[in-house]
Amino acid sequence: MLKRLGPYLIVVLFIGVWWMSASGSVIFPTPLQVLTGIAELARQGTLMQHVSASLFRVSIGYGLAVLLAVPVGSVMGWYPGMYRALNPMVQLLRPISPIAWIPLSILWFGVGDLSPIFLIFLSSFFPVVVSTVAGVHLVEQQYIRAGQNFGLSGPALYRQVIFPAALPSIITGMRVALGVAWLVVVAAEMVAINSGLGYLIIDSRNAGTRYDLVVAGMVIIGIIGFGLDVLMRRLETLDEVRWRYGTGQ
Repeated sequence: MLKRLGPYLIVVLFIGVWWMSASGSVIFPTPLQVLTGIAELARQGTLMQHVSASLFRVSIGYGLAVLLAVPVGSVMGWYPGMYRALNPMVQLLRPISPIAWIPLSILWFGVGDLSPIFLIFLSSFFPVVVSTVAGVHLVEQQYIRAGQNFGLSGPALYRQVIFPAALPSIITGMRVALGVAWLVVVAAEMVAINSGLGYLIIDSRNAGTRYDLVVAGMVIIGIIGFGLDVLMRRLETLDEVRWRYGTGQ
């Protein structure tokens, strides 16, 4: 019983501490004021506009990154020559924060959707590449030999043996990449766009007294991020992913 109620109790405790801390503040809003701000945004119709804008950019940038990163990571993991050729560039670019690319993205793509989409693509691409390479490298030789014994080779071997065996690692990288993408879109929208949840936060702050909307934007970002992570975790429960672990946990 306590195990099930534990997460809810933590949330209630957090809200209680927040409420007590904000009660004596002139600027920082209470949970009730934040809920009122969210209701105001919903009533005006701007809440769905900002949420839709952010989700659209994440969907495009993240989707393109996964579509490119999985094949690139697969090639790097399966062919040692390609790994030696591409890995230095991947390791050189991977540590660069996507936020550092904001000035260049604005220079290249201007102030519009393309700039944050580019940043999301960059932030998502490298985690998926690295996890895909690791997944392919860790495929047990017994699976490969079994596939070869059944006459599989080339694309058929990859499709029926290598990719399913590497899928748990790929899913983990996709999950990490989605969390990073959701962080990056908020940062990008604060400086490179005039819509989305990041823009909502910075615009409310610039209004001077609308810190209820600032925190409302933060709460909405957290809720959506949690929901996206839950969706990604459901992928890990698919039979196609769980089979390697030999457990029903």
